[in-house]
Formats: sequence, structure tokens, C-alpha cells
Amino acid sequence: MTFGQFLSILRARWWLALAVLLGTVLLTVGASLLMPKQYKAAASVVVDFRPDPLSAAIYGGAAPPALMATQVDIIRSDRVAERVVRNLRLSENPQVRQQWLDGTKGEGSIETWLAGLFQRSMEVEPSRESSVITVAYKSADPRFAAALANAFVQAYVDTSLELRVNPARQYAGFFETRSKEARDALEKAQTRVSSYQAANGIIATDERLDVETARLNELSSQLTAVQALGAETSSRQTQAQGSNAERLSEVLNNPIVGALKADINRGEAQLRQLNTRLGDAHPQVQEARANLAELRQRLGAETARVTGGVTLANTINRQREGQMRADLDLQRAKVLRMKSVRDEGMVMMRDVENAQRNYDAVLARFTQTNLESQTTQSNVNQLTQAVAPLQPSSPRVMLNTILSLVVGTLLAIATVLLLELRNRRVRSMGDAVTALDLPLIGVLPGPGSKARRALPRASALQQRLMAPLQQPPKAA
Repeated sequence: MTFGQFLSILRARWWLALAVLLGTVLLTVGASLLMPKQYKAAASVVVDFRPDPLSAAIYGGAAPPALMATQVDIIRSDRVAERVVRNLRLSENPQVRQQWLDGTKGEGSIETWLAGLFQRSMEVEPSRESSVITVAYKSADPRFAAALANAFVQAYVDTSLELRVNPARQYAGFFETRSKEARDALEKAQTRVSSYQAANGIIATDERLDVETARLNELSSQLTAVQALGAETSSRQTQAQGSNAERLSEVLNNPIVGALKADINRGEAQLRQLNTRLGDAHPQVQEARANLAELRQRLGAETARVTGGVTLANTINRQREGQMRADLDLQRAKVLRMKSVRDEGMVMMRDVENAQRNYDAVLARFTQTNLESQTTQSNVNQLTQAVAPLQPSSPRVMLNTILSLVVGTLLAIATVLLLELRNRRVRSMGDAVTALDLPLIGVLPGPGSKARRALPRASALQQRLMAPLQQPPKAA
């Protein structure tokens, strides 16, 4: 279908299109005027997702889309709507109860029924670039619409606070139980440490292990010194028991031995003189020889006495070495036992420290959750309060009229085209060619008609065929 054919159809059925258009407009205007007026009241809230100023400065204050969608779902939930019913105490109204009985015949809950009615007239619109949520309510009464919008906002604020506090209370109860268990474990660990310290005679700051360790080190040093001294006296004893006893330092440094050696040297010299001068059998020579033998005997006795002191010193050193070795072994066993006791006590002390840290961590969480469970401040604050609107939000007569003009025009065109398709008529040369499937030879306008001037220019074949018809007749 060409645009010319479309216009010809409209010109042929203009009255029908006009009737459909006027009927649509009149019906829309009448329905708009007859529809009850609806008033829309709106209140808004702002949701603070990051109440911490530091985190808000770091991450910004934009609300994540998922959290905004969650808040919208909370406002639209049955829990908020039922809280509105409870806050307004509508279930106690006799008229409302009668409407519920008439509508549901007493089935179900009146709070659920009213919540469903309120949800159908409530609208929630979140802001795209901020954390502001607008809650609107439509009603025939402007004051009722404002009251319900404010009631939904207040119910949402209370519900958000409840959703924040109830988990904190549950966590607080959980951590309170865990804190008691942690405290009992700490007390048991402390009791074990105290009993162990009392049984072993130690305290947490006991320094006896250090003292005993120092004594062990001192005994080890003394034993080393005694062993060195014993080795020296043993070698001296061996020398004293041999043929080199007179070369011992004790013998050489002994004044009696030195005096006896001097006397022996003088006696030998005197004996040689007397022997040379008097002869071997002279009584003075014999006396001098007897004196010299006595001095040598005394020197041997004194040397034996001095070397005996070396042997005694060696024996004493050996005894001291054995005693010190025994003392060292006892001290070592004592230090090892004290270390074992101290190590076991340190394990118990670490158990006490771990129990203390566990108790401190659980107590900190309990304190935090307990404070959160006692909070009365929600992260949702009312931004604007709904007021009774002065003008109705619906019906919009002017807007509905404009829409009816558009819809009526489309409906009129569709009606005309539908009727034309059901009863097709020839309204132009193109329709004739299409209907007969024959070439167009010519067009015969009516007498005195001005359609000839409106006709398109004929083709050469049409002009040759029409030429004889257009010539005036000859006179007879």
C-alpha cells in the first residue's frame, strides 16, 4: 500500500476515523473525571552504610547497589508492613475488623491482610547516585497517605535497628557463654600452676636455678683446678719415690735439708783433712766419719719427711678430687631436676598465658557485641517527613487527554485500515490496475469535473488513443 492509497482510504472513511478518535477522547476524559482522586505522599530516608568517619573518608560514601537493593527489599517486606499495622493499631479498629471479616470470612490474620493492602499502595524508589530512599503511599485521603508514608518510614527505621541489634544480642549471649568457659579454663590452669609450684617448692620468679647453675659451674671449675693440682702432685710423688727425690723443689727449698747438706759438705771436707793428716784409723777420723754418717742419716730422714709430705698432698688432692667429683655429680643431678621442674612449670605457665589471651579475646568480643546489642541508634535516618498533599496525583486529566489523542489516532487508523481490508474498494488508478491486473489505457473524468487537472500526465500511448475522442465533431 502506497502513501497515496493510504490517504485515499482516510479521505473515504474520514467520518469513521473521526468518530473513533472522538469516542476514545470522550471516553478517556469521562473516565478520568469519574475516577476517584488519589493523593500521593512521600517521605525519604538516608542510609549510612559506613558510619565510621575514617572508613567513609577512605572508601567514600557511595552506597553499593546490592546494599541499596537489600534496603528496598526490607521496606517492601511483610515484616515492615506488619509493624506498620501494629504501630497504628489498625487491627483493634472495629470497622477494619469488620472489613476483614467481610473480605476474608475470618480466614488468616488481620495483620497479614492489612499488610498486603498497604503494600499494594506503597511505592519505594531508591536514588541512583546516593543512599537516599523515597517511600510513597497513595490513598484517597491525603492525610491517610501522609500518615502511612511516615508509618512505613518509621517501621523501616525500627526494623533496621532490630535487624542490627538482634544478631548482636545473640552474639553477646554466645560470647558471654564462651567468656565464662574461658575464665574457668584460665582458673583451672592457674590452679594447676599453683599446685605444681607448691608441690615442688618453686615460684614464678624463682632464681634458685640460676644460683644452682652458677654453683655447678663453680664446682666444675674447682674440679678442673683440683685435677690439675692432683696431676702435678702425682708427678711429684712419682719423682719423690724415685732416685730424684733430692731434686724436688720442696727438698731443695727446705732450710733443714740445706743446713744438713752444708754440714755434710763441711764434715766431708774436715774428714778428708783429718784422714790426710792423721790417717784412717785415728780416733778423730773415726769420730768425724761417725758424725758425717749421722748427718747423712738425718738428711735422708729429712728428705723422706719432705717427700712424704708430697705423697700426703697428692693423697689429699686425690681425695678432694673424688669428693668434688661426687659433689659435682650431685649438683648436676640437682640442676637437671630443677630444670625439668622449671620446664614443666614453664609449660604450665604457657598454658596459663594462652588461656589468658583466649579469655581476653573472648571478653573483648563480648564487650563489643554487648555494646552493639544495647545501641539505640540505627544507621537509617529519616530525611524528610511526608505531609498531606494539596493536589491529587491521579487521575491526570490533561495527560490522559493527550494520551487519548495519540491512542485514539492510532486506533482510528487501525479501524479504518481493518474495515478497508475486509471490504476492499477501487479508489484510485493504482487500485484498478491491481484489482484487474490490466494496463491502464485512460481515465474518463466526469463532465465539468476538475479531476482532469489533477490527473497525472498520460503516456504517449494514452494520448494517441485519447486524441480522436478529444477532437470536436465536424459540421455537416
